[in-house]
Parts: sequence; structure tokens; C-alpha cells
Amino acid sequence: MVTYEARDRATAPGDGASRRAGAYSGRRRAELGQFLKARRARLSPGDFGMPPGPRRRTPGLRREEVALLAGVGVTWYTWLEQGRQINASMQVLDAVARTLRLDRAEREHLYRLAEATPLRTECSRTAVPDAIREIVFSLEPLPASLINSRFDILLSNGAAEELFWEWHTMPCIHKNTLWCCVTEPSARAKFPDYDTHVRYMVARLRSAYGRHVGDPDWEEDIRRLSGLSREFADLWARHEVAEPEPRVLRYLHPRAGALRLAVSELNPPEMPEARLVVYTPADEATRARLPLTRLPPADRAERAAAEPAATQPGGR
Repeated sequence: MVTYEARDRATAPGDGASRRAGAYSGRRRAELGQFLKARRARLSPGDFGMPPGPRRRTPGLRREEVALLAGVGVTWYTWLEQGRQINASMQVLDAVARTLRLDRAEREHLYRLAEATPLRTECSRTAVPDAIREIVFSLEPLPASLINSRFDILLSNGAAEELFWEWHTMPCIHKNTLWCCVTEPSARAKFPDYDTHVRYMVARLRSAYGRHVGDPDWEEDIRRLSGLSREFADLWARHEVAEPEPRVLRYLHPRAGALRLAVSELNPPEMPEARLVVYTPADEATRARLPLTRLPPADRAERAAAEPAATQPGGR
């Protein structure tokens, strides 16, 4: 069942920064509404095996038809198109994206306008030194990723990308391990220790946040993720902190089956805000099955064409 909540609030008089932020938010929501209307106009009831119904004054699906097909409330979808500020989970946005038959670029645009993606300005400014790149790729066949303290993925080798390529119900666009874990509906089924790992990730994020209190990028990411995930908001409110610790990630891979991967972290001195995460088999059964996580050549070509690559939820 989809719930919705209007969150428009008046801005305090004299608060210039808040007024500017409010104006930007209003323009973004208006753009989101126009985008959804345009995508809705491309489709017809016949595309979904539905009768055309009474004469239509405008082309495309009606709002109530989109809501019905997506399994969301009519009022909620109407408010979304009207530019009202409402709570929208990733599952609901995915349902709307599937119904409107959005391609990857359109889905990414939808999520960006809905503030359902991390703010990756810090990540985009981060240059990975050539020596670090060589280390990451030379660790093959061991999966390895370079992530920052916000869990943005800066770089991954092919083994890491293919290990977690198939765990999403829809192609991933976040490139952030924490965002993927708390917004992906299938995560709990794929990670038997999901609750423990996500709690640990949020505690690690809280520890890093102490160095970035008031940083606009950090504050915006936390605000967005809190709005998308009640689970994250509840864990964040606990103010728990954690340091790096040895741990084992249990992961149910669709072809290789149950895997137990020891997660090791290395901190390159050239990048104080980043850590290299390496997955090694924690038992002989996992060592024997790990090669089964590699994609066939044809699927590997499909993965390369579908960049950005899959996100590794175990990078914690």
C-alpha cells in the first residue's frame, strides 16, 4: 500500500538560503511533473491490452490508468505530476518507471528529479590515481572496489561488478552501496545478515559524518535517503558509530549459490576519504563456487553496454 504525505511548508521570513533552496525545489518538482506527463502521453491503453474507453481529449494514458498499472494511489500519482512534495520510495518510483517504460537514461532522469539518487558532486571531483587503479584491477580474480566514506563507488574491477551484477530487480543507477541496500526490494532475500550489515553501514556513515557536519553534499544525501527509506531514517536517528572491523558477507548468488566472503579494507594514503574493499572466499566451498559468478562473454558485453555498472552492496 502506498502512503503519501504533503510536505510543503512556508519558508521563514528573511531566510534567503532557505528561500533559494525552496525555489530550486519547486522548479525541480515542476520539471518532474512535466517529464511524467510527456512520458505518459507516449503510451496508450492498447499498449497494455486495455480497451481505449470513452473519447479522450488528450493523447496517452490517463493519470488514473498509470496509477492502476503501477499499483500506486491515484491521489499520490496526481500529486507527483502536480509538483507536490511527497514521499516516494524506490519501489514506487521503480513501478512508475516500469509502467511508463522508461529506458536507463529516462529512469536516471526521473530519480534525479525525485531526489532519489545520491548527490555525487564529491565523487565526481575525486580523481583516482593511476597506481590505485592498477591495484584494483590487478586484484582479479578477487572482487575489489574503491569506495569513499559516503559509500559512493569510485572504481570496481570486473570481478566485483559481475559478482553483484544480478542482485537488482532493475538496473542500478545509484553507484552507492548503502543506497542500493536500503532501497532495493530484493536485498533482504539476497543477504541473510541484512539487518546486521545495514546497521553497521549506517554506523560507519555516522562516524564519517562527524568530519563533514554541515557539508552541503553530506547533508543533502542524508536528507534524501531519510526521505526515501524509513529504515535508514530510524537507524540514523540512533546515532550509532562504528569503526572498521573484520566481517564476513553472506550473499546468495543466483548461479553460484550461498557465498561467504571475507571483507577486508585497505586505506590508500593518497586518498584519505577512500578505502579499498576486497572480497576473499571465507571457506573452501565459496572458493570453489566463486568462478561461477563471472558472466559469460555475451552477458559481459551487455554489462559493458549498460553502464553505469552494478553496485556492490557488500562494500561495507
